Amino acid sequence: MIKFLDLQKINAQYASDLKSIASDVIGSGWFLLGDKVKLFEENLATFINSKQVIACANGLDALRLILRSYIEIGVMQEGDEIIVPANTYIASILAITDNKLVPVLVEPDLNTYNIDISKIENHVTPKTRAIMVVHLYGRVCWSYELERIAKNHNLKIIEDNAQAIGAMWEGRRTGSLGDAAGFSFYPGKNLGALGDSGAVATSDPEVAHIVRAIGNYGSVIKYENSYMGLNSRMDEIQAAFLSLKLKYLDKENEIRRRIASFYVSNIHNPNVILPNCPDDNSHVWHLFVVRTSKRNELQIYLTENGVQTLIHYPIPPHKQKCYQNLNQIELPITEKIHNEVLSLPISPVMTIEEIERIVVLLNNWK
Repeated sequence: MIKFLDLQKINAQYASDLKSIASDVIGSGWFLLGDKVKLFEENLATFINSKQVIACANGLDALRLILRSYIEIGVMQEGDEIIVPANTYIASILAITDNKLVPVLVEPDLNTYNIDISKIENHVTPKTRAIMVVHLYGRVCWSYELERIAKNHNLKIIEDNAQAIGAMWEGRRTGSLGDAAGFSFYPGKNLGALGDSGAVATSDPEVAHIVRAIGNYGSVIKYENSYMGLNSRMDEIQAAFLSLKLKYLDKENEIRRRIASFYVSNIHNPNVILPNCPDDNSHVWHLFVVRTSKRNELQIYLTENGVQTLIHYPIPPHKQKCYQNLNQIELPITEKIHNEVLSLPISPVMTIEEIERIVVLLNNWK
């Protein structure tokens, strides 16, 4: 079976160093809020050219903390609106509603699967406070038009950068494009921990200060609580693992680009819609997502022929049971995408034989 993502093989590349790092942390006796976390924050800030990075427990918390910080500052209040892509993983929406803010869903561009920037301004109201862009599947979602809209309407731009770490736009990395950004280091991400981890990046010192405090029980000084906080902290072992793996991220992202380019150049089945493949560094291919009206049949066919695939994502957020208040909204482009997408294996440890095998299978599928 060609695995969708062989995490054992990915981490085996660094097994000796990972074990040494774990031993070092265990021997230190310091497991939270220590030098390893501080070093990773500095390393990531340097990598994306951001003034501040604050490590936290996971990607969802990163987005929750950003929005919460803006509420504490007074930029937002309960009932304010956040424009967000309808075609996204539910975490983007959960972060908004968890802060008692209102998600305003905007359809995607079918060519990129990211939010259709040309449709954003029509959704701005007097209650709009921010645009949350999601760099979905690893592709940058940004433009000068997006910046103009935000500036003209005095809106914050928040990046959900869970899937696109390392991607670039006009020489700048995702995570440093907007006012604040949330990162996920879930094990399957391009930069994956060996457990849950996340981070917030921002060049706003006030946001950074509040995010750091809220994630530590609302405390800057121990036992003094300035905010009704959370427990959202990255541990020392994960931070040390991530600092190691960050050194190899650009190299691994380039391998993903080569695989994606090979897929796009060699898959010729008219029944399979391939993603648009930019010829620059604006896509890091966290996922390689194809579309077909016969998605279930294709998935079964590939499974029977030894290829594991996944669906990202079968049910759009506005059709989830937890958001029954959104269930009646009609978003045909988003629904079409969720009904047709299928993610093929793509990772920096795939062999050329595996890649070629997948291409042959797709070309032979009828």
